[in-house]
Amino acid sequence: MKKILLCLSLLWMGGILPAGAAENDQSQAAAVSDSYAYYGFEPEIVTNYISNRKKLGFVRISVELMVKDQQDLLSIQHHDPLLRAAIVEILGNQTEDKIKSLTGREDIRRECFETINRLLQHETGKKIVVNLLFTRYLYD
Repeated sequence: MKKILLCLSLLWMGGILPAGAAENDQSQAAAVSDSYAYYGFEPEIVTNYISNRKKLGFVRISVELMVKDQQDLLSIQHHDPLLRAAIVEILGNQTEDKIKSLTGREDIRRECFETINRLLQHETGKKIVVNLLFTRYLYD
């Protein structure tokens, strides 16, 4: 029974696709993934937020911007101070409950993404950012 399953799996894996099709699919996937690039804000963004308690709350995040073309990284780098200030302003206007909840964090991420694309549209004439990722998100 094991030999039959082994033979069937080998036939299925090797026999369904022509030899060049798998290589062609891999090269197309590599070409698509190679065209994307990421821009990370350095240093991390640290700011205060509206706290429910008497002590001051802060949030520390690492932000990565995903772009479709590596040439767009130069535009983002040029506008880094504007984009950083927009993210700091968005974070500073959030409540503690929103900062600390998963749905709130996603809302904040989406708001940052839309704001950055709107600013870049105004400055460069096109929407450059494909996605915005929080790679680190710490709060107190």
